[in-house]
Amino acid sequence: MAMMRLRREDPRVVGSFRLHRRLGAGGMGVVYLGSDRRGQRVALKVIRPDLAEDQEFRSRFAREVSAARRIRGGCTARLVAADLEADRPWFATQYVPGPSLHDKVVEEGPLTAAEVASIGAALSEGLVAVHEAGVVHRDLKPSNILLSPKGPRIIDFGIAWATGASTLTHVGTAVGSPGFLAPEQVRGAAVTPATDVFSLGATLAYAAMADSPFGHGSSEVMLYRVVHEEPHLFDVHDALAPLVRACLAKDPEERPSTLQLSMRLKEIAAREAQGLQERRPPAQRGEQELDRPTGRLEGPYTEQSTRRTAGGSAQPSRAPGRRPASSRPAPPRTGGSQPRGSRSGTRPGQQPHAPKGTNGTNGRPASRPGVRTTSAGNGGKRRPANPRLLRQRLVVFVVVTLLVALGIAAAQGCQGPARGLDDSPARTYDGAAAQSVRADGS
Repeated sequence: MAMMRLRREDPRVVGSFRLHRRLGAGGMGVVYLGSDRRGQRVALKVIRPDLAEDQEFRSRFAREVSAARRIRGGCTARLVAADLEADRPWFATQYVPGPSLHDKVVEEGPLTAAEVASIGAALSEGLVAVHEAGVVHRDLKPSNILLSPKGPRIIDFGIAWATGASTLTHVGTAVGSPGFLAPEQVRGAAVTPATDVFSLGATLAYAAMADSPFGHGSSEVMLYRVVHEEPHLFDVHDALAPLVRACLAKDPEERPSTLQLSMRLKEIAAREAQGLQERRPPAQRGEQELDRPTGRLEGPYTEQSTRRTAGGSAQPSRAPGRRPASSRPAPPRTGGSQPRGSRSGTRPGQQPHAPKGTNGTNGRPASRPGVRTTSAGNGGKRRPANPRLLRQRLVVFVVVTLLVALGIAAAQGCQGPARGLDDSPARTYDGAAAQSVRADGS
């Protein structure tokens, strides 16, 4: 939810709450972000001065706030405090972090069938608690649904009818937002829980299509379509379209109850989620696992597609997951063993059954062994081997060289003392002979 700095005319303290930011403004008043002495954050709405002078509004506002206090349920923004006798009445509800359903659809586009069904099931369950408290929301729409980390939350319940907070500005007329109003609201008939079911159906259709089921136009045009025309649900998911159409029935008696709607949407959400898991491709290796050297060639680069960037450079693209078993032709079976590195019958970068000395493409000379080449998509340029594989082989070569050197050094160290022992008797014998000669001469 976007926040703005407080303006010069905005109050800094309302009741026991200190105000920090502006959250928005509408036909009813201004909504602020506030906090109490314990640090609990609230969304505090201060009523417009002209509405505060209307005694009929004050009495209806008091009845709605009293009913809102009785609402119990996790799918609504809980009422924290209210002052009905202040010069400008205000009320504070639990602050719900997260974007509205309207903002999410605008930024990300239509939601999946599983997401729409899951949100609809939670909202239906929340409306059950609202209706049990004797309150009818009367202005349920995407902008009044906040998507918190703990699930969707309904805001402005029950009070929108009394305040006229909508694109229609006159209190006591058809209250709500055109395109999400029920036909009985437009006609001025009695408002019942079925009214919220119609608004919920229009809201779910908007989430599935990123558009209103009654299109766009002026308030009069939209209200006429709601009463006399059928909704357009062509882009609604097949699993949801029948249920959404039932919610948008012109006759309130033909609409499902919120309890029935909640149970049905839960079933659809579970089935759609299961369908997504079944349609999901096989488990794919992670990026690190794909880059991990395996000690074997990955296959001819001629089988990899290339994508050219705007600058004209070719980039080989490789689909994640396992390669099909038929991506490399099977070598002909012949007697005897085959040399290492030629088990597949072809060298990387060469076409199968190519004449000796050519690579099978326009008769060009074949590439040198040990160098991967590609004959499609990059003009026949040579491509070096996997750097990770080269580094691994280099490390193995260095380690083996060091071990061989250490072994040679150890062998020479062992032979040194042996030669010394062999030479010692000779030197001792020669020394004894020399002493004997000197003795005879004397």
